[in-house]
Amino acid sequence: MSVRFNIDEIFEMAKQIERNGAIFYRRAGNLMPENSQTRQLFFTLADMEVKHEQIFASMRSDILKQEGMNSIMDFDLEGLAGMYLRAMADGHVFDLAKAPDEYFTGKETAENILKMAIEREKDSIIFYLGIKEAVAKDFGQDRIDSIIKEEMSHIAYLSREMANEA
Repeated sequence: MSVRFNIDEIFEMAKQIERNGAIFYRRAGNLMPENSQTRQLFFTLADMEVKHEQIFASMRSDILKQEGMNSIMDFDLEGLAGMYLRAMADGHVFDLAKAPDEYFTGKETAENILKMAIEREKDSIIFYLGIKEAVAKDFGQDRIDSIIKEEMSHIAYLSREMANEA
């Protein structure tokens, strides 16, 4: 059994993940003390997420020009990429419809927020690996690889900051 995804749907999900990430990091930054290193890190990560959204928008446009709006990709539901994309689409991994700032009560510590951010970055990486499997090499796998590496660096930055907070 396979799950069919329209290329437009997949790139819209990727763009939404990045939009949500930017909102999440801006909200997290606003919860941190002024002039703190953690606050600056969150705002920097928000800016990076905006750039990723622009990259996905460009990739979507490029692919749709070549493949057409009705491009469909088949995923083996038994495969991890297909299962993850389906779970993402169904809101089981993290809910794309939920406003990212709803994750905060205002009572979280920097460490709590850093842990949440790391988990979101991990989920994003897995999703992007699924997209990479779906996109032909000449349609931008190298750009997806670049985003994955940046998301991995986000985890490193967040982990380093968490060590500094301890």
